[in-house]
Amino acid sequence: MILAFDPGKNIGVAQVSLTGQLLYHEIITFEMLKDFPIANDLNILIGKGTGAKRLTEVFDERQLDYHLIDETGTSLEARKLYFKDHPPKGLMRLLPESFRSPPELIDDYAAFAIALRYLAQTTTARD
Repeated sequence: MILAFDPGKNIGVAQVSLTGQLLYHEIITFEMLKDFPIANDLNILIGKGTGAKRLTEVFDERQLDYHLIDETGTSLEARKLYFKDHPPKGLMRLLPESFRSPPELIDDYAAFAIALRYLAQTTTARD
């Protein structure tokens, strides 16, 4: 099981199975992170970008192991993942994908994108 975090002003959290299925997702604040329940048997991933240092300090303090993952481009991936789960309706479906903006924050989908990237890297490394 994977628990991925997209650091930043809002922290995206995604719990993902080893087969890439999104099991749980939410957006939390940094203050919530200190008490966020994290099991020791999870693969913890942190996007290596803005805000990552703050998260790693909290996880180091909590003595949790984690992997830093390059998060370049995950915002665009997050938008695609969001619209896959929430297909546009009405006139919005006629707009090209690049013109659509999600109506809510998608940091949790960015965390999902980080988890999928990790899975792709570990699968490629095994092949």
